[in-house]
Amino acid sequence: MRVGITGHRGLSPHVEEHVRALLADQIQQYDPAELVGVSCIADGPDSWFAETVLQHGGRLEVVIPATEYRQGLPDWHHPDYDRLISHAADVHHTGLTQSTPQAHQTGSEILVGLSNELIAVWDGKPARGYGGTADVVAYAERTGVPVRVLWPIGTSR
Repeated sequence: MRVGITGHRGLSPHVEEHVRALLADQIQQYDPAELVGVSCIADGPDSWFAETVLQHGGRLEVVIPATEYRQGLPDWHHPDYDRLISHAADVHHTGLTQSTPQAHQTGSEILVGLSNELIAVWDGKPARGYGGTADVVAYAERTGVPVRVLWPIGTSR
């Protein structure tokens, strides 16, 4: 089973705790021998998902939206990003250089295309900018990839 991830970044510690638990519960449902997690490994749900997949014994594939993508992520996330990418069984590139909203959406479209299912850590609201979680969910739905929304009840971004 190839499972992709999309989700909101910048979540509060309270929401993070709940999201990590939801991700762990979801990942436990997959056979580790057959699980391939697909992630752009940004800070937040992307990397929490990737870590959980690896801890569960699954394989990780990474999609890099742009050559300059890592530089656009928070400096504090770089060690986690580097560690996760070093454990990737495969790395996919968009061929784009600048880390723009268009590049992020292109990377997400590749991610969806590689996935049998998409997990969305999504509050159900519109994207705050092009290439956000809502846009990725809409793309998955248009292309027939099932979406499983995980969001802690009673929480907000």
